[in-house]
Amino acid sequence: MNVDTETRLFVVARNPQPDSRLPYLVRLPLKHGLVLKARAPWPATARVYCHRFEDPWPDNADVVDEAVVLVCRRRGPAVDLVLDRPRQARSQFVFTQVKGREAIFWQTQKTARAANPGGRVPRRRAVAEPVTITVDTRERYPYRVAHQGAGTVRATVAAGDYAIHASDGRLLAAVERKSLDNLASTLSDGSLAFQLQRLAELRLAAIVVETRYSALFKLEHVNGAWLADQLTRLQVRYPNIPIVFADTPAATPKTGHTASSPPRSQTQPTRADASGRSQLTISDPYTHLA
Repeated sequence: MNVDTETRLFVVARNPQPDSRLPYLVRLPLKHGLVLKARAPWPATARVYCHRFEDPWPDNADVVDEAVVLVCRRRGPAVDLVLDRPRQARSQFVFTQVKGREAIFWQTQKTARAANPGGRVPRRRAVAEPVTITVDTRERYPYRVAHQGAGTVRATVAAGDYAIHASDGRLLAAVERKSLDNLASTLSDGSLAFQLQRLAELRLAAIVVETRYSALFKLEHVNGAWLADQLTRLQVRYPNIPIVFADTPAATPKTGHTASSPPRSQTQPTRADASGRSQLTISDPYTHLA
């Protein structure tokens, strides 16, 4: 089945096989088509177990749900699915092995978290023109950037914590800011994968972790090696989104390092104003996108 206008739909139908324990069929508009049997029509309260459907899509399928697909893309062992509707729009299909056999789990950010309840550059250029940075309203102690000639506005940011928009309102780039505890929590409950999914829809995005990479292995109640393994898997799945470890806001990708490389140098000293808030140095890699 090739991708065309008709098959750019996400479709859920009843499984015509009466003896199957997976009563639904799910059709994903990938290049060669993918049809799965599923235990439920959507992972509303828990992860949904799926299995490949061996037969062709039925001609007279009893459709129970369908929606226009915005994104359906394979990323390593997972398929990201984004639908054009206000609710039940984002999910992932994760392909893994259980006792040597393929297992497919369909999950949302909410159900992934519920399944893990214990979880918790080269020298930069100066900004050529005035830049306004949108700071997400959930940021309690945002970076101060006035000393760099940049302004800030408070608004809800769809992806990340800090964003830059073009003059016509297009979202050009975003940065997700994380503490060590938040990184460990979102890795443990699976929600970091969904944050990366949103960032991957942008042309430029990054995650900045305000600690050194070695701090992952010093957490008391979490296995640091497991966190590092999960982080590396996500970096492989989303190679275009750098995950930069920098224990001060002044650190740059040249002094920090990514999840897939070991630390190589010390970061710059922290600078703070009279209120004690960290000050962020601004670079301008976005002007060519405007």
